[in-house]
Amino acid sequence: MDLGTRYLGLTLASPLVASASPLNTSLDTIRNLEDCGAGAVVLPSIFEEQIAREQEVMDALMTSGIDSFGEALSYFPSQSSYAFDIERHLDLIERASSAVTIPVIASLNGVTDHGWIEHARAVERAGARAIELNIYFIPTDLALSGAEVETRYLDVLRAVKASVSIPVAVKIGPYFSAPGHMALRLAEAGADGLVLFNRFYEPDIDVARLALVPSLELSRPDEMRLPLLWIAILAGRVKASLAATSGVETADDVIKYLLAGADVVMTTSSLLRHGVGHMRTLVAELGQWLAARGLESADAIRGRMSHGAMANPEAFERANYIRVLQSYRSR
Repeated sequence: MDLGTRYLGLTLASPLVASASPLNTSLDTIRNLEDCGAGAVVLPSIFEEQIAREQEVMDALMTSGIDSFGEALSYFPSQSSYAFDIERHLDLIERASSAVTIPVIASLNGVTDHGWIEHARAVERAGARAIELNIYFIPTDLALSGAEVETRYLDVLRAVKASVSIPVAVKIGPYFSAPGHMALRLAEAGADGLVLFNRFYEPDIDVARLALVPSLELSRPDEMRLPLLWIAILAGRVKASLAATSGVETADDVIKYLLAGADVVMTTSSLLRHGVGHMRTLVAELGQWLAARGLESADAIRGRMSHGAMANPEAFERANYIRVLQSYRSR
């Protein structure tokens, strides 16, 4: 069975990719993921705030004179709140790239177009085969227009693309007025791939303590409907690889994304729930499903259920919305 695929111009042994998570900070885990059939691994993100905080602390130390009081520096926010060792992270990239044959993809997470050039170059020098640019931006400034938000995404992408020669994928959320048009603009601006979609982690409210509570919930299969829809719409219509993420729990979920037109399918939550060995299960069951239908490769099903491949693509359009509402029957 040939599960090989192309993503960002790279050749992968399978379409299953371990997306960025704390699991991927261990070299042993990365090796295990390769042994279990992962086509690539995305390392945890380097956050813009961590880079900025590291620089602030260094600037404070360098500009404080010999007469400065140590306690004066305590007025700065604690460095531990954004603790990050960039050299250690680069060392992980270098060691992982040497230890496995699958592509090791670095992740940069930020919202501005400055401060990234040197770090993008650094992860490339360390051996990263590609960069996943995770633009996590919630426009809380009410004066900021939709056009300005889109321009920020494009500016970040162009800044990173101009600084490296390795492929760059952009991980975005679905909250654009015209996601399809935004996908086209990103591809035209140089994105080698699009990762759909980023998950926004909204805070909860503790009514007893009157405090905001940060919460992280692992993705569920029902969350795949939205990225499934947009991958099916974009497949074959944008000049960029398409990566699906969110909601992957079983091989059936992987198959659905491939049918819609995804080049690769990423998962983190299922590995956190079931362990790294679950990657082997997903890859094996995908191969078994294809073999049971006499299909020899993952390419044989990729995009079969995309918008462009459908004789009557009304399921992706308003007619389906009306039909779904009218077909519901109350219990």
